[in-house]
Amino acid sequence: MTSPVSTFETPVSSADPFSYDVLEDPLPFQAELRAAGPVVYLEKYDVYGMGRYEEVHAALTDWQTFQSAAGVGLSNFRKEKPWRPPSLLLEADPPHHDAPRAVLTKILGPREIRRLGESWAADAEDLLDQLLANGTEFDAVTDLAAAFPLRVFPDAVGIPKSGRQNLLPYGDHAFNAFGPANELVAKGAPRVAELSAAIASHCARDVLTPDGFGAQIYAAADRRDITEAQAPLIVRSLLTAGVDTTVNGLAAVIYAFATNPTQWDRLRENPGLARTAFDEAVRFESPVQTFFRTTTRDIEVGGTLIREGQKILMFLGSANRDPRRWENPDEFDLSREPSGHVGFGFGIHQCVGQHIARLEASTILTALAKRIAAIEISGPTRRHHNNTLRAWESLPVRVRRA
Repeated sequence: MTSPVSTFETPVSSADPFSYDVLEDPLPFQAELRAAGPVVYLEKYDVYGMGRYEEVHAALTDWQTFQSAAGVGLSNFRKEKPWRPPSLLLEADPPHHDAPRAVLTKILGPREIRRLGESWAADAEDLLDQLLANGTEFDAVTDLAAAFPLRVFPDAVGIPKSGRQNLLPYGDHAFNAFGPANELVAKGAPRVAELSAAIASHCARDVLTPDGFGAQIYAAADRRDITEAQAPLIVRSLLTAGVDTTVNGLAAVIYAFATNPTQWDRLRENPGLARTAFDEAVRFESPVQTFFRTTTRDIEVGGTLIREGQKILMFLGSANRDPRRWENPDEFDLSREPSGHVGFGFGIHQCVGQHIARLEASTILTALAKRIAAIEISGPTRRHHNNTLRAWESLPVRVRRA
């Protein structure tokens, strides 16, 4: 166990942030973490935890000190070999991070979003036609939050329709692997080789449609903006980070509206609030709960001296509920300005596809607001546990048509 040198006695916690109870309901643990101090030593994993907004935001923006290239999970790439080639977006720092990031930023720019907006609106209406034709009760996770991204996003990337059923289980394992080697990781391990091969096959140049994000990534390689070897890894990053997170974000906003009917009324009165609603749900629910960094030098944070090479666990979900930053943080409120949340990260590693996620969410919410007068929970809900993600397994709802 590390014995850090500090200017005061650093709070120590024996809690396991990846335990069943915390994954089921992280809010009590997060409140204790914030109350304990700006930095808390988590002795079970020999890491330092940050749960307050100020420290989490500062660590996210200081990539020179809080390194991503050593892995954004518990595993330290300085000492351990990663289970797959590291992500060129999440698990790389400048200068290796610069070219892939620049290419994707250009591809996923405003022009592309405007183009997709029109076709996705039609897709949303078509999905709702099919859904409501079967009645007014459905599972908001499988029938809506998962169905819409799995319908539109892979098309936008340009991957074939066969094999798309592998996207969610692969992403689930990838996000589990950022945590400790617990039973959640063990559960996904038997399929790692199969799923990795399936996803890799989707990232090859010859299977991608000529008009999607994937083809544009390979075109960037042809221009030598990136290397040929980097292209499939960038496509893989899109598929890994662009599905599970959006599915859970959509489920989060549907749950928030189902349990806050007055906020749904506000959206129906002003559909222009759809994007604000999604960002507020990302703050409120934080589909991505945690990420790790590794210190590149000795640094003092909140009175604690953290040594070089130490793993830091940033609790994004806790920062997004920090009362030092947010007024009434435990309320889902469309009158709030949620844009400072860290649910998409911050700084140079902030989610490059966040505008695509917002477009997916606002498109389906706008379509729902026109046709649905009320949403309510209609049966027992179930969480899906993941070491990194805050997710739903089942969210049965009943809707009343407008």
